[in-house]
Amino acid sequence: QVQLVESGGGLVQAGGSLRLSCAASGRTFSKHAMGWFRRAPGKEREFVARISWSGESTYYSDSVKGRATISRDNAKSTVYLQMNSLKPEDTAVYYCAKNSLAFTSGSSVPTGYDYWGQGTQVTVSS
Repeated sequence: QVQLVESGGGLVQAGGSLRLSCAASGRTFSKHAMGWFRRAPGKEREFVARISWSGESTYYSDSVKGRATISRDNAKSTVYLQMNSLKPEDTAVYYCAKNSLAFTSGSSVPTGYDYWGQGTQVTVSS
């Protein structure tokens, strides 16, 4: 069983920054790609970023590319999402997820993930 716990969300002004963290339990963290998704009110869940199991490959949605950095610390079983130059349209609940397959670069669709955190709210004021 894997548990994912996000933290680091909050209220920030437009142009500000936040660093989201996702701490994972279990022994298989280092073998799996991890992803960040978000869901804004009234919208579908949206891919934000993913990082391969080794940390060597990262992928971003066009909406955050250049403003976000995903990273991982396998020794701490934690994945991070640094968000800069935040915009009001970044307001959403952010979720981390563990990719279901081991030793891959991950997936940009939710169905590729088998464990999800409870989410952390990010609110960007204009």
